[in-house]
Amino acid sequence: MTSVLAILATAVTLAISGAAWGQDLPAPLKAAKAGALGTILVGPNGLTLYTFVTDKDDGKSVCVGSCARKWPPFTAGANAPAPKVPLSLITRDDGGKQYAWKGKPLYYYSEDKKPGDTTGHEVGRSWFVVLP
Repeated sequence: MTSVLAILATAVTLAISGAAWGQDLPAPLKAAKAGALGTILVGPNGLTLYTFVTDKDDGKSVCVGSCARKWPPFTAGANAPAPKVPLSLITRDDGGKQYAWKGKPLYYYSEDKKPGDTTGHEVGRSWFVVLP
């Protein structure tokens, strides 16, 4: 029985983390493998995206000022087309548009320097990579 469950779990993991999954993500998101974390969401630059537990699901970012300098919001240009669900756009306090995944605003981490870096994961037990 255990081996059947292990095979099923492996099949599900492969199905979710396969290339086809990345193609199903709404633009401008991409999927990338991140070691033990598995497949995570990244921005068009390949850098890891994070959510902040203090943000509520009401489409509002509470990360402003010095927080936003350390955790830059994943922003959209003024003419960005409306994304497909579960990706959405929220309006920041400064009027800028920020992408949100399932209602949670998305951020980069200023200390991630290259694609594949996930140094912001679990910082302060408040910041987490985004799993598709």
